[in-house]
Amino acid sequence: MNNENMDELTLLEEANQRARRYLESVDERRVFPDAATLANLEAFDEPLPDLGRPPLDGLRLLDERGSPATAVSNGPRYFGFVVGATLPAAAAAERLMLAWDQCASSFDNSPVSATVERIAARWVVEALDLPRESAVGFGTSATACTLVAIAAARRTLLSRKGWDFDADGLIGAPEVKVVISEMAHITVKKALRVLGFGMKRVVVAPVDGHGRIDPDRMPPLDDMTIFCMQAGEVNTGEFDPFAALIPRARAAGAWVHVDGAFGLWARASSKGFLTEGVDGADSWTTDGHKWLNTPYDGAMVICRDAAALASAMNSDAAYLSGAQDAQKNLNLEFSRRPRGIPIWAALRALGRSGVASMIERHCAQASRIAEGLRDAGYDVLNRVVINQVLVRAATDEHTVAIRQAAQASGEVWFGPTVWQSRPAFRISVSSWRTTDEHVDRLVDQLAELRTRL
Repeated sequence: MNNENMDELTLLEEANQRARRYLESVDERRVFPDAATLANLEAFDEPLPDLGRPPLDGLRLLDERGSPATAVSNGPRYFGFVVGATLPAAAAAERLMLAWDQCASSFDNSPVSATVERIAARWVVEALDLPRESAVGFGTSATACTLVAIAAARRTLLSRKGWDFDADGLIGAPEVKVVISEMAHITVKKALRVLGFGMKRVVVAPVDGHGRIDPDRMPPLDDMTIFCMQAGEVNTGEFDPFAALIPRARAAGAWVHVDGAFGLWARASSKGFLTEGVDGADSWTTDGHKWLNTPYDGAMVICRDAAALASAMNSDAAYLSGAQDAQKNLNLEFSRRPRGIPIWAALRALGRSGVASMIERHCAQASRIAEGLRDAGYDVLNRVVINQVLVRAATDEHTVAIRQAAQASGEVWFGPTVWQSRPAFRISVSSWRTTDEHVDRLVDQLAELRTRL
């Protein structure tokens, strides 16, 4: 083994040791860094060196100044943004995947990536009990995957009217209308904006008191409409009434897309009744890095019409063509990492029962938090149907002060939100590391803060 290889392996082993020490400490670390630790990040603000610095020196800087300044979302006391800690099986697969350093565009680029991602796609569809003929593209985020789904939807609706979108673009094309929920997530709005759907022209469907689209006040739909629904409203965790609305939309010829970034995973558990009828949609998006607890940069676009998705995203070239289900033909990215491999590893390690039990445990813990906070005098604003707890104190000022104090303590972290035009805070339970003990500590801390503040 030459010196260069030895240096590389030594450096990687050092990185592994530092990563191990970090993981061993996540239960004791501050969940969010204090002011002094944040100030230490100034160490990174140095001029671009004329001569390269030793890689070990850079690794040391990352660990000694960077590790203390992390938000410990990989720990058990982080309750923000519905993001789970990474499962060991997924983290291990990611590490090996990085060593492979594969460009996972097609089978010719990486036979193993294409094979494992094809199986992961099949497992995802089975776990979520969606139409088995669906195509699954592993993308970077729900935002990117929503953009892909909406692009495929628009192209398909125009094609049904005889319009060649690829050749003629949008100038002079029949108008495609979009209907979204009043509570649509910002990522859906961003995807629509990027694709050129003017937000003033997007039609908004009113919601009920729980944040679900109200069937009695639905705007009209037709065969040139993309209708976007939600599985898991970001504040309340509620689900749009799929069984009532999807058949109406399909009868009108509309394309139905479901934003299920985290909530769609409820379908893989005893909470699946909340998603009744969602399998009637045309496309769905969901994340692995939320409730499945895989590394970030791992999301999925799922499309019932596999050919529609592959045609919209096709990137075959003279020097590299691929099968219809090649990932470069199902996503925005051509050169890409095999994001489906950690998802495959998580599903293989958990199995159907493991996915279900993790989701059900988080839902039970959310209910435990809600009960404890009600007993402590808080106003729990939602029905806590899954893993989201929406909370308010006696006054808006009290609500903000308690949330800020909890964040500053370093003991827990959860984020602010606004519900019905007033401040609230949102507690999300989604980490495999979170135990009932961590949940009880959170309740005790918030009870103490309510009294003290």
